[in-house]
Amino acid sequence: MLLREELEDLEEKNLSPYATLSKNSKGRTKQEKDCDQRTKFQRDRDRIMYSKAFRRLKHKTQVFISPEGDHYRTRLTHTLEVAQIARSIARGLRINEDLTEAISLGHDLGHTPFGHSGEHVLNDICKHGFRHNEQSLRVVEYLENKNKGLNLTFEVKDGILKHSGDGLAQTLEGRVVKFADRIAYINHDIEDAISANILQEEDLPKECVKVLGVSSARRINNMIVNITNTSRNENFVKMTDEFQQATDELRNFMFKNVYIGSIAKKEEKKAGNIVKELYTYILKNPELLPKEWEENLKLDDLDRVVCDYVAGMTDRYAVRKFNEIFIPESWH
Repeated sequence: MLLREELEDLEEKNLSPYATLSKNSKGRTKQEKDCDQRTKFQRDRDRIMYSKAFRRLKHKTQVFISPEGDHYRTRLTHTLEVAQIARSIARGLRINEDLTEAISLGHDLGHTPFGHSGEHVLNDICKHGFRHNEQSLRVVEYLENKNKGLNLTFEVKDGILKHSGDGLAQTLEGRVVKFADRIAYINHDIEDAISANILQEEDLPKECVKVLGVSSARRINNMIVNITNTSRNENFVKMTDEFQQATDELRNFMFKNVYIGSIAKKEEKKAGNIVKELYTYILKNPELLPKEWEENLKLDDLDRVVCDYVAGMTDRYAVRKFNEIFIPESWH
């Protein structure tokens, strides 16, 4: 028996009846021979981790644009923390950890440079609109691997698309990632805001702290345990009403005190302007697109291609391109 088949048998034997079994996947857009060693979802996880878009996450903003310290989160560290939290929940619920991890690692591949400020700008100026979850799906379906895409399974793509917004993933694993993403960014952004002296622990809403916990580590653990205890052996993923309300209130507090208008965001206008000017200028001067992007113009309109190109930039690459185009070089 092949190792993959043994792993599939173990899934069927050990996982919850509500788990998504890899052998029951709805499959890929392009049919492939199964791997002898890995299940379909393990293979998807590896494809995402080895992708160029995944490597670029290390130089993309999470919340703090161009921080001086080395310990602030980037989009990559956020992604890894989401994967850890999601796997902990999946393990407690006895659902498919490999599927959960694959979705987690791919959920933010479509994020722009400079975090959500770049996303908002592209959504305003690109005629197609822009949502990072939709772009993440576009990255794995089409842009990666020289426009061949990664040919991921339906379940992974569904979870990536629906990790954000009002829609619910078709699998419990995808729904777990949606919770894990929120748990990670709320609590880790609190840590970063405290490190940056934007917040103090005592500033946090007392009722939320009373319910969820007095530190980020304690809150994360309590949220994981709450979801696990509430959803174990059930065909849903949710918190208790008390925990959900406290989590929503803490998120609202972060929007009011950190995400909008705080000192941490004072560079956002500048960052957004970089994205806007790059998009607008390259749209008028498409010859500035790298040569490898010429093939994309045969398949998509110019707006779409320029949006893909700018969205894929890291923070530092966007700054460098802006300087190349708009800042005169000194000469002697």
